[in-house]
Parts: sequence; structure tokens; C-alpha cells
Amino acid sequence: MGDWSRIRTVRVDGLKYHAHRFAVAPMMDWTDRHCRFLHRQLSGRALLYTEMVVADAVIHGDRQRLLGFDACEHPVALQLGGSDPAKLADAARIGAAFGYDEINLNVGCPSDRVQSGTFGACLMKSPALVSDCVDAMKQVVEIPVTVKCRLGVDDQDIETALDELADGVFTRGADALWVHARKAWLEGLSPKENRDIPPLDYERVYRLKARYPHWFIGLNGGINTLHEAELHLGHVDGVMLGRAAYHTPALLAGVDRLLSHGKASQADLTTVIDAMAEYAGQHIAAGGRLSHVTRHMVGLFHGRPGARRYRQILSTEATHANAGPEVLHEAFSVVAVASDAQAA
Repeated sequence: MGDWSRIRTVRVDGLKYHAHRFAVAPMMDWTDRHCRFLHRQLSGRALLYTEMVVADAVIHGDRQRLLGFDACEHPVALQLGGSDPAKLADAARIGAAFGYDEINLNVGCPSDRVQSGTFGACLMKSPALVSDCVDAMKQVVEIPVTVKCRLGVDDQDIETALDELADGVFTRGADALWVHARKAWLEGLSPKENRDIPPLDYERVYRLKARYPHWFIGLNGGINTLHEAELHLGHVDGVMLGRAAYHTPALLAGVDRLLSHGKASQADLTTVIDAMAEYAGQHIAAGGRLSHVTRHMVGLFHGRPGARRYRQILSTEATHANAGPEVLHEAFSVVAVASDAQAA
């Protein structure tokens, strides 16, 4: 894709404006560097996020493995998990030195692992601590520091809980607040159920934006199409897609046209396959496996002729220990032939 500039924070009509209006959500076990490379081939303008990385792991772990990324992924944000302001500051400093364009604090993940560490969505109950974490990170990095949160957790009143969190983080300098428009139930629902069962309340996020006209408010949760994203952009500053972008990544090919009001070209999937095959070859040469890359590509041709056979090839042949990029070309050829036959 093109050489896009890094995240900027500029003033537009009084709004402290986060330069990227469309983002792919951070998703545990999904948005690794291989997934992000694919998504970047489809959109040059979408802001990409890492999986959540715990601050302690950044400080004490294998940083190249945890934080390494391809230069083409810019703009790319590092999402951190943690609740210790000093540790988060250290991790943010390390992330900035690696070249990330943004540091994001996770205040929305309801997983058991996060609850046991007293961070993620648990932090909705401690807005003052979240503010301290934001302030600590802002003190040590020059890139934007943002927060991703829920409407509230458990029995919290979403009107007061979300306002209190927003008040605190913006007062301490947060550059953007991304809101997953659901409550999280830490008691009684699994992490998977927390993605579907608590009802979505987009209007609550719209009200938050009306309360903060000069600060960036982004919306996440249940957005499945670019048409839906465009409608939300009439009320908030940014939209973030998660599972829809992962399971049907081809929809990202339309993001640049959406953001440019039809002026940008749409990614060609033949070119995308060629780029991914070359990338996979490099990954294999470095000791990796083809399936590390192709597992993120299974849904690329969802709904198109030949998609079922394409998925079968990637789900079986690409998992063999000696599988190479030719498997990806083989899978794509099935789609190409089926598309040609349909056109004829």
C-alpha cells in the first residue's frame, strides 16, 4: 500500500482530531502481525491495532516477538493491558521506541485473565486509576495515548460511569476514547457472551460525543458493514470494526474509498494474494509456517464463487509442515476460475 503518514493530532474546527476515522479493533489471538499485514494490503488508511499486550510482558519479555511489526503496517497502535501507572509508562516508552504510532490502554476486555490481573474492563470501576495511567504514559511519550473502554460494568449506571471515565482521561490528556457500546458483565457471563449478550447502546456513545464536541470519540461494537460505519460517522468521530473485519476481511478493501468519498482506488484481491504469498514465503524462510499467515485469510473470499473450496485448501493443505506459498496460489486459482465461469 502507499506510504501513509503516522498518526497526527491536529485541530479541525476546534476538534482535537485523531487523524484516522476507521480502525480495526484489537482482538486477542487474532490481530497479530500477520493479520495486520493482510489488513494493510486491503486498506492503507485504516488504523490497525495489536492484540492486547500486558505491560509486564513488554518490560520483561521477548520484545521483538511481542512488539515486532512490518513497516508497512503503519499506522499501527499498540494496545497495552495493566493497571500500574509506572509499569504502563515503561511499556509505553518501549512501544514508542519500537515505532508504534499510538499507545492504547485496554479498559474493556472482560476475559478471566484480565479480571485476575485487575485490569481491562475491571478498570471501569476505578476511573481515577485509569486517569493516573493515562497521565503516566502521556508524561513519557510524544505519540497519542488513547483509551478503549466499555459503557460500564455489572450494575454500574452507564450514564455516570462513562461520563466519569471520560472526564478523567480527557482531563489528564487522553487523545481519544474508543467506546465499545456494550456493558461488560464480569460476573455471570463468559468473555464470548460479553461480545453478544449485553445489548448495544449506540445512542449512549452519541450522547457522549455531544458532551465532548472537541474531543475524539470513536465507536466499536456490532458494526458489520461499511454502510453501518458510514451512518455512525454522522454521530461520532471514528468507527472500529472487529469480528466483521476479521471474518470478512475483503470489506476492508472499501475503507479507503469510504474515507476519501470515492476518490481512492479499491484494493485488487489478485494483488493482495500476490503480496501475501511473497510475505508468507519470507515468513517460512525465517522459520515460520504457512498456516501462521493463512489462518487469517480463510474468510477473504466469503460469499464469492469458489470460496468454499478456497477455505478447504487453506484449512487442510496450508497446515502441512512443509506447505509453501504455492498453496495460497492454488487456493486462489479456484476462486479465479469460479469467478470467470460465473462471468461467462
